[in-house]
Amino acid sequence: PDYLVSDYFHVGGRGASFLNSGILTLLFTAILVYYKIHIRGISIAAVFTVAGFAFFGKNLLNVWFILGGVWLYAWYRKEPFLKFIYIAFFGTALAPLVSQLMFGLYLPAPFRIAAGAIAGLSAGFILPSLAASFLSVHKGYNLYNVGFTAGMVGTLYVSLFRSHGFVPEARVLWSTGNNGLLLPMLLGMFLTMILAGYLLNGRSFKGVSSIWAHPGRLLADFVDIFDFPPTLINMGVNGLLVTGYLLAVGGDFNGPTLGGIFTVVGFSAMGKTPRNIAPIIAGVVLGSLTKHWSLSDPAIQLAALFGTTLAPIAGEFGWKAGILAGYVHSSVVLYVGVLHAGFNLYNNGFAGGLVAAILVPLIETFRGRETE
Repeated sequence: PDYLVSDYFHVGGRGASFLNSGILTLLFTAILVYYKIHIRGISIAAVFTVAGFAFFGKNLLNVWFILGGVWLYAWYRKEPFLKFIYIAFFGTALAPLVSQLMFGLYLPAPFRIAAGAIAGLSAGFILPSLAASFLSVHKGYNLYNVGFTAGMVGTLYVSLFRSHGFVPEARVLWSTGNNGLLLPMLLGMFLTMILAGYLLNGRSFKGVSSIWAHPGRLLADFVDIFDFPPTLINMGVNGLLVTGYLLAVGGDFNGPTLGGIFTVVGFSAMGKTPRNIAPIIAGVVLGSLTKHWSLSDPAIQLAALFGTTLAPIAGEFGWKAGILAGYVHSSVVLYVGVLHAGFNLYNNGFAGGLVAAILVPLIETFRGRETE
């Protein structure tokens, strides 16, 4: 079972984890190539998110049933699958549903396999219509919109499971001792991104400041708006920023945190900049001064990384609002996971949607008052 938190470095080792991530990344990229999709910021965000979560939750077995469910939805609506392809990619947040039912039920194998397949296909089928609807709840200030949607869907399924006496046991599989291997790899990767972007940009940083001035609200596609080279520079800079943060707080470089870093880097092509993610992280740091947890706790390491889903709040309303969002998020994210029992891998996207839905109207109210 692959529900939160299942560090594949702990479960299968480093080599198997990288193999799983590499193969999934190639396969999902191949899907984009097959459909002749023009690579945009959302394409980069989707593939990087799959690559990152392939270190803790997504694997070669459990993702395809979600994609199949979205394909069935497109077939039922008589619309091209291409229209929903990114919802399908991000929707693999619910992949643990498949694994848990296939391997976590005390039933004969045929029944377990059928239950997992039906759950995955049905979850994928209902995601597209819900994702479009839930976007209006947070008004685009939560970048992980499908994560918010998946949290709602996961809550529905877990409620059904629990009412039938099936309650998965909470656990955290978390490895340590990988810093010596992963840190140089990450630094090399992000420095290469910056250098490549600089060279492709005519040996300049032109356009980067414009990206950093953008609020980043969904759907802000930086590749479409500013072109690929400055976007690549932004991705590298954000990668260095969150890697440096994790190092500064004594965090662990492992499957889950690698997933968080990759997700930040991917969404740096679609909303995240140093200017709008730093206040969110600062809000989490501020929370460590008043709350009963440490910045090096596994859940808080992930909250700082994935909590940058709320970056548009800082980008639109300023750094004070961003710090407030990060501070509130660091509490909410710790307790909403029980609703979906970890079956939604994007737990921070679920929490971020709730935080944005509450904070943004309040911020707009007070800002409007100050303007009058």
